[in-house]
Amino acid sequence: MTEASMVPEEAVAPQKSTRAKTKVSRSPKKEVKAKMGVANITVVGVGGGGCNTVQRLRQEHPEGMNFICCNTDAKALQSIRGEGLIVIPLGQTLTKGFGAGGDPKVGEEAALSGRNALRQALSGSDIVFVCSGMGGGTGTGAAPVVAEIAKSVGALTVAMVTLPFSWEGHRRMETALSGLSRLRANVDNLILVHNDLMASLAPSNATMAEAFRITDEAVTEGVMVVNEVVNQPGEINVDLADVKAILALPGESLMSIGQGSGKDAAVQAAENAIKNPLLDISINGAKGVLFSVKGGQQMTLAQVNAAGRKISQAVDPDAMIFFGMNLKSGMEDKVRITIIATGIPESQPKTRQPKPAVWKQHAT
Repeated sequence: MTEASMVPEEAVAPQKSTRAKTKVSRSPKKEVKAKMGVANITVVGVGGGGCNTVQRLRQEHPEGMNFICCNTDAKALQSIRGEGLIVIPLGQTLTKGFGAGGDPKVGEEAALSGRNALRQALSGSDIVFVCSGMGGGTGTGAAPVVAEIAKSVGALTVAMVTLPFSWEGHRRMETALSGLSRLRANVDNLILVHNDLMASLAPSNATMAEAFRITDEAVTEGVMVVNEVVNQPGEINVDLADVKAILALPGESLMSIGQGSGKDAAVQAAENAIKNPLLDISINGAKGVLFSVKGGQQMTLAQVNAAGRKISQAVDPDAMIFFGMNLKSGMEDKVRITIIATGIPESQPKTRQPKPAVWKQHAT
């Protein structure tokens, strides 16, 4: 494995040699994402949980996006590997590399101390995903700062964050919700993934590592929906401006995943995604939808059309809907659909009870 590029938090000026090392130059010879017609998508992992998610995403989808990991924990950063992955240590003077100690204020100050390096690394991005686990010190405190910087460089900014398991305690959840409020004020869109709901996807004998892997996969799916819709060539050309408009719609947002198999696999997957969102709100009334259809080589256009009709019937009649398609060997007659729905009326009644039995039935 190739070591990631380490960027000192004191890096300030684009003209210095640090810029070449971080591989964020807009020169077409050094930065393929600067090509005309290709959206520059950057995924930032903040804190331990966010960095773990970004590493997994980088391993599984190494092409087409920029990846950044930032943390106050020096030991955790030293373990990060991956060609083209930018590593930014936060608050080295403040924390001495020992982390934020569960204090979001320390995480916030650490991110502010690294704002020049963050701004440099994020410069030129069209869309920035901020991935973090809420409830700890670095993720909770630094994520809002990273998001604010992303917006300041002109990027549409989407946060994809996880909430703690209920058994982690009331205090950690309060910390997470407080950070969530600050984060919401600094992003164009916020998508939550509940660890409790994701745990219901795992077998009863699953290890903690397997449970967190499922959560990482959910966040990965959400990022890939946008990348596939915007950057993958297809029969339908999708304008980046349209995708930005969908992600910037006011109201609630959700991400949902469903799977089906057999003759009506695509429709089954769409129905399961519609019925089983990862949040406690419904897709009903959504004014914007991005969805990705993943299936075997034999998946037909008719199947995709049928799934699209099912989704369109569940949302606002005037909703903007765009999709991406990904054919994968080994899926055979299975189809997996991931939906990001935005512009959901905030007055919508919420359902508080997840459906673990249904989730287990349709988990991959």
